[in-house]
Amino acid sequence: MSGAACNLTQLLGLLVWVYTIVLLIYAVLSWIPDLRGSVIERYLGMLVEPLLTPIRRIIPPMGGLDIAFLVLIVILQFLIRPLLQNLTIQACAPLY
Repeated sequence: MSGAACNLTQLLGLLVWVYTIVLLIYAVLSWIPDLRGSVIERYLGMLVEPLLTPIRRIIPPMGGLDIAFLVLIVILQFLIRPLLQNLTIQACAPLY
């Protein structure tokens, strides 16, 4: 494979890592009453909510506990990230 494919898969892996961090920050901000509705939370919400909303349709919050965050983190870390790592190895490995 080409160097461009290697760079792309590495970039996608980095984006998954950064998105996971953004998701965790958004979750922590949602627990702090003084920061609810802040500018930072609104901007992070624009990044996070489009992926959380479909999960919430399938698994609605139960008793005030929203597990959509956990489900999305599991999907990112245990499904998407290993897939991207495998693609990165294939794309970056030298051809013999």
